[in-house]
Amino acid sequence: MTINVLLIILIAFAGGLAVGSGFVAVLTVLGIIPRLTQLTKTMKMIHYYEWSVVFGVFLGCYFSLQLPSFHLYPILLMPLGLLNGIFLGMLAAALTESLNVLPILAKRVGIADRIVYLLMALVFGKIMGSLFHWIYYVSL
Repeated sequence: MTINVLLIILIAFAGGLAVGSGFVAVLTVLGIIPRLTQLTKTMKMIHYYEWSVVFGVFLGCYFSLQLPSFHLYPILLMPLGLLNGIFLGMLAAALTESLNVLPILAKRVGIADRIVYLLMALVFGKIMGSLFHWIYYVSL
């Protein structure tokens, strides 16, 4: 192997360590897994949650590097897309809630007494953005 290939491998490994460390830091600081086990009353199964995150990250890395192509019917892709959108929306909402972003934003903007309007604006903005993306970029 040439020195360029070894350098690329070293840089990719360092980048992976940096991203992985950031991911673990976010999970640790926010306490997502312990909080999830508290909410679901499955504290005894915390190791399964942790390992599912590890395997999910490995699978995500593998699929992002391999560019897989799944030949599924569009009727099957719609529920998968819906579930993916629900997951991402709930994850964003959980992060926002845990960081108390919305109350701080409402106080700074001066609409603390109208926080419901802020929430509805976020919801409708997400819906409109998703519809725009679906109609404009996704071709069936």
